[in-house]
Amino acid sequence: MSMKTVFSVLLLCMLVATPVAAKYDAWSDNSGPWMCYPGYAFQVPALPGCRPLLKLQCNGSQVPEAVVRDCCQQLANISEWCRCDALYNMLDSMYKEHGAQEGQAGTGAFPRCRREVVKLTAASITAVCKLPIVIDASGGRAYICKDVATYRDA
Repeated sequence: MSMKTVFSVLLLCMLVATPVAAKYDAWSDNSGPWMCYPGYAFQVPALPGCRPLLKLQCNGSQVPEAVVRDCCQQLANISEWCRCDALYNMLDSMYKEHGAQEGQAGTGAFPRCRREVVKLTAASITAVCKLPIVIDASGGRAYICKDVATYRDA
């Protein structure tokens, strides 16, 4: 192959690769539900600043403004697509860390709180923070995470 042919092939590869690389680079901002993996879209354990908010809110305690601010800041740093996944992961890990069994109210991470209240409280953290979530591929938005509200542990 001549140098001119090699150069032409390389130039063509660069022209094709640039738009493809730009497309994948745009995906790297967690702009879709396919990117919501723990450790990638959000840290593990998920939302450590929201754990005290959930516990205090669920038990009916006054939540200090600093706790709300910390939680909302962590949640704001997560893509709208992945906020509910992060809350679900947080709730799941809190139950698993405390070894709570399904249906056991008043145990583990939430000693004075029924599971239904825990789930609804966790699902509404996005609303407390006034942070929208994307609910479908058409870009529909909401403020309550339905999948967290219907959380069912094993």
